[in-house]
Amino acid sequence: MKTYQDDAKVQKQRWWILVCVAMFTFMSTLDSSIVNIALPTISKDLGVLMNQAAWVASVYLMVVCACLLLFGKIGDSWGKIRIFRIGTIIFVLGSLLCGFNHSLLFLLFGRVIQAIGASMTMATNSGIITEIFPLKERGRALGMIGAFVSLGSITGPGLGGLILSHLSWPYIFWINIPVGLVTILIGEKFLPKDLTKSKEKIDFAGFIIFAIGIISLFGGIFIGQELGFTAWQVIGLWVIAVAAFIIFYRLEKRQTTPLIDFKIFNNRIFTMGLVTAVFIFASNFFVNVIMPYYLQDALGYSASFAGILMMVFPLMMVVGSPLSGYLTDVLGAKKLVFSGLILLAAAQLGYMFLGLTTPLWYFCLFTALMGLGNALFQSPNNTMIMSSVNKENLGIAGSLNSFARNFGMEIGIALSTTILYQAMSVAYGQKVTTYINGRPEIFIFGMEIAFLGSFILCFVALLITYLRTRKERKVNGR
Repeated sequence: MKTYQDDAKVQKQRWWILVCVAMFTFMSTLDSSIVNIALPTISKDLGVLMNQAAWVASVYLMVVCACLLLFGKIGDSWGKIRIFRIGTIIFVLGSLLCGFNHSLLFLLFGRVIQAIGASMTMATNSGIITEIFPLKERGRALGMIGAFVSLGSITGPGLGGLILSHLSWPYIFWINIPVGLVTILIGEKFLPKDLTKSKEKIDFAGFIIFAIGIISLFGGIFIGQELGFTAWQVIGLWVIAVAAFIIFYRLEKRQTTPLIDFKIFNNRIFTMGLVTAVFIFASNFFVNVIMPYYLQDALGYSASFAGILMMVFPLMMVVGSPLSGYLTDVLGAKKLVFSGLILLAAAQLGYMFLGLTTPLWYFCLFTALMGLGNALFQSPNNTMIMSSVNKENLGIAGSLNSFARNFGMEIGIALSTTILYQAMSVAYGQKVTTYINGRPEIFIFGMEIAFLGSFILCFVALLITYLRTRKERKVNGR
């Protein structure tokens, strides 16, 4: 069977293909985080509370998580490049709709359209790159994809702040349109036709049940922040979520062409890589969600200056990610993953001691440490995950990899805001679901507790990696 490695034209254009895939990977991930810096502004402009404005970020990730597995399977069946191309168009359309400042409901509608397009590109990007690039360059190429994922997830607040300093908040979505159109044109010129199509039947019933489970799970968390976690609506949603996941698992075990073949999780490297990614992306989103309020509301900085401060993170990623991708090919992934996790845990520990009088150099130091830790972790971890499966499973492996990242981001939003509000409520003596003007110490207390939770996530990821490495050494007799 002919492969892309046998096609001289594709190999000549492979780096342009990487540019196209990486740019949309960046934009689709960017839009999971760019709204965070604008949430205080959107909240005031649309006249909604802080926890209601958080739906603008969470609904995007909920839909992405719900759709990723479906589009990964469709990509395997109908062609990954075909699905990627369709997704780019839908994403640009959604970005256009998000910028029309009508109401919170219309903004959420635009975010849903955006998320559908984003999930189509996210579910296929790693599979496309793994098929096109030869083994000797695959670590570098997948490292670049991982770097763009990480950059997109943490550049958002900084870039959003810079946009808000000159333009109104709709432009944080409209910035996608010219970049997206240029990238689509690059794709039209350089993306090849699909070679691998399984033409398997798609498990749409499994998708519907899985989507119900995801939306009910996170919907219950965010509604619980407002109504309380013992409210009947919240408990009802969680019961639906548990039932949906149980039905989904049993249904998939009986399907001849399941949405997820659970045997893939027997691959220890693949599974542990996904679990670790969930923890780290969740931890990253503690920073993305909480820091805009710390810098703007607690410390009183403008959105533009807060954005500049948060750009320390992506700048370190820009410096560290190419080096990390290169070292992955030269030294192997395991040592880099472990080193990155140590730095990430140290950064979250440092964030626990931020306060109203903390000097900016302290904030910048630990933000840079976090950026370097992510650079060392993300690229090699992504390479380990995608290189551990065979070619027939690249589509579903890529979608599961993207699902792990986005699931982690959604957990990060849910956990960070839940811990923050609960801790603030304890300190204030009554229920809190937004920033309290004139009482920054209440927010600081909640933030410190939240970052303790973030540190625990990093520490658990580090512990999992250590135990996995130790077990592999015993198996190999070392």
